[in-house]
Amino acid sequence: MIKIIYSVPYIKKGKKFIKKHPDLVQQYEKTIELLELNPHHPSLRLHKLTGKLSDLYSVYINITYRLSIEFLIQDEKIIPVDIGTHEEVY
Repeated sequence: MIKIIYSVPYIKKGKKFIKKHPDLVQQYEKTIELLELNPHHPSLRLHKLTGKLSDLYSVYINITYRLSIEFLIQDEKIIPVDIGTHEEVY
């Protein structure tokens, strides 16, 4: 199983996101669970970012919201970096 490591800055962003979007808590939790079980699950739509964010990946929470992650598959670790809409994260 993949281990998710939460940084202090991400925890703050995550709390702010959940407070602003309480209706997305269930979708967010499902996304995190899927990341732990199988980060390549088709519904996550895991993809590598380009440009200034080329060292990060992104997964879908839903059609509007994304979670950008540092994806260290060799160490079986995922580090969430940012959460928000497409425009906010990218």
